[in-house]
Amino acid sequence: MHAVADAKGRPLKFFMTAGRVSDYTGAAALLGSLPAAEWLIADRGYDADWFRDALKDKGIKPCIPGRKSRGKAVPYDKRRYKRRNRIEIMFGRLKDWRRIATRYDRCAKTFLSAVALAATVMFWL
Repeated sequence: MHAVADAKGRPLKFFMTAGRVSDYTGAAALLGSLPAAEWLIADRGYDADWFRDALKDKGIKPCIPGRKSRGKAVPYDKRRYKRRNRIEIMFGRLKDWRRIATRYDRCAKTFLSAVALAATVMFWL
């Protein structure tokens, strides 16, 4: 599950990929629909040169630590990166709904609909 959230940690967009798919797939899918922002904070799974370049083309500064296998270290704002906990808190709150935490729905569309419903109720109503 990939999500785009605002600065307050409220989800804006969701994208679901198969279990053993790289985070690059989710990044590529959500790149076109990113809202106007100054910074994008993401974890190491989204560290790719093409993703960083695409963000810079959109006028967004990436705050993504480099993968451990990267030869040359990439600088990032460690203080700003600590705010990534907001998205982790968002996912934790979504998992308060038992249907989402245990993934009762086998169909991906039904599961994504349940996630969207939970996010709407929890964060936007």
